[in-house]
Amino acid sequence: MRLGDFNGNPSGDNRVWLNGLSGIVHIPNQHLGRYGKFLKMPYIITVHDLIRYFDLKGYGTYIHRPNSRDRFYLPRDYRGVTKATRVIAVSQATKRDLMYYLGIPEERISIVYEGIDHTLFRPSLRSNNFGYPYILFVGSEHPRKNLPTLIRAFGMLKQQRRFRHLRLVKVGRAGGTEADFRQQTNEIIDSLNLDGEVVFSEFISEEDLRACYSGAQCFVLPSLYEGFGFPPLEAMACGCPVITSDSSSLPEVVDGAAIKVSPEDVEGLAGALEKVLTDRELRESLITKGMNQAAKFSWEETAEKTLEVYKEVEKELL
Repeated sequence: MRLGDFNGNPSGDNRVWLNGLSGIVHIPNQHLGRYGKFLKMPYIITVHDLIRYFDLKGYGTYIHRPNSRDRFYLPRDYRGVTKATRVIAVSQATKRDLMYYLGIPEERISIVYEGIDHTLFRPSLRSNNFGYPYILFVGSEHPRKNLPTLIRAFGMLKQQRRFRHLRLVKVGRAGGTEADFRQQTNEIIDSLNLDGEVVFSEFISEEDLRACYSGAQCFVLPSLYEGFGFPPLEAMACGCPVITSDSSSLPEVVDGAAIKVSPEDVEGLAGALEKVLTDRELRESLITKGMNQAAKFSWEETAEKTLEVYKEVEKELL
């Protein structure tokens, strides 16, 4: 299984779907918006995030600066989003971005949260075979994931002798070929003298991922931007305490079941990590709240809400 490189619909299926009601097309990913102009019928499009839009407009480097191919296709993708009969946003944060940056009227946007597979993501008694206590990060090393902040916070913890055996385990590939993200990560690790303290595991099975979540001291996602954010919910469902940033969609996804820290606050993140690692009562509270929160998100619920959108649009077009 390849982790950390996903930026589309969760099944990996980027086909255009006919919803089976009145011939309305459902485009499941904003990066297929470029095909909207070829459709002679109404269509719905799901937008997972506006990450590449921000890169395109120069609002920040969330993945990488646009190349010539990006500059050709990305504007067409977002024009396709604006022309959709209905836009499905996967979070309130994504809805706000659609309204503010693309000028899409609120009445044309429906929120349908994504889900997780609860048959897979649940507590596991299986050993992860690491042999040491660890903090877990799952995702790419794109700038938006803000891994350097976590590494710096981890480095602060390692200055305390009681955390001498603690490791930071990073699951997921570094990123695409557009930049050497791993080199950038290693430069930070070297500058903090953390060689051997950060463990990389790129390709693992779903069962191994479940074991990683279940065995971690805590899971951390300090992202600058997430359109939704699957890993915190997966970790919660596996009984792992969670720390996230307080940016974009993450506060609404984790709600009150995780510790939230400013993505730029290294000392704040280090302090949050220390609390979770040393306060048993806090850990147990986060685990209980996290499992309850994760239970609210399922693919069955996503499917039902999506069907409701189909029916609403069909009714509007009659």
